[in-house]
Amino acid sequence: MARVFVTGSADGLGLMAGRLLIEQGHDVVLHARNEARAEVARKGAPGAKSVIVGDLSTLAGMRSVAEKANASGRFDAVIHNAALGDKEARRVETADGFAQVFAVNSLAPFVLTALMERPKRLVYMSSQLHSSGDASLRDVVWREKKWNGFQAYCDSKLHDVLIAFAVARRWPEVYSNAVHPGWVATKMGGPSATDDLAEGHTTQVWLAVGEDARVTGDYFFHTKKSKVLAAARDEETQDRFVDICEELAGVKMPA
Repeated sequence: MARVFVTGSADGLGLMAGRLLIEQGHDVVLHARNEARAEVARKGAPGAKSVIVGDLSTLAGMRSVAEKANASGRFDAVIHNAALGDKEARRVETADGFAQVFAVNSLAPFVLTALMERPKRLVYMSSQLHSSGDASLRDVVWREKKWNGFQAYCDSKLHDVLIAFAVARRWPEVYSNAVHPGWVATKMGGPSATDDLAEGHTTQVWLAVGEDARVTGDYFFHTKKSKVLAAARDEETQDRFVDICEELAGVKMPA
């Protein structure tokens, strides 16, 4: 039995992953951005041990979630699932001056990784759209570039892979991987999605607790290694993104 923390798990793939883990007999802690969403999570997965509440769009919220998670005890696995979609019509600026999509999708997984007690396994939710991400890492917070919600989402999903691969290199004792869940009909994916929703949450669960999933530094789709953007394998790009996150968040990734 494992202790697993799933961010962004009030609905969608995060909630589905939480439910499957509970069905398998694991201790699951869910996460929601506010109390109203936490109540939705509790009703959606009544077998969860608890729900951590915190807004991952702000640095204060990220730190709070990390503190609450640490206070609850060390986790065996963390699934970084929380994300905003690709349809933000305008740049929504956070209290810290970042584009909200970047804060939630990219910076929050980094901050939680850096501040939480190190688990045995880390799973970062990415997307096939990471392949359209901007590997130059120019203006990641979208202060200067003309806003493009779709591109911001693609960039953020590349960032998630960069974090996963950087962690795999730096922390060899931790299994750290990224996942493409498919284009599935969740609230984020929309009703036109063509992939199998029933498969959308199984790979992250497998990577979090599967006995035959003791792998690291790779990118998966439906429990199989999948093609990843070549730039994501570039160690200099990985390290540069970690440096950017450390500077923006004021948080260092432990050696």
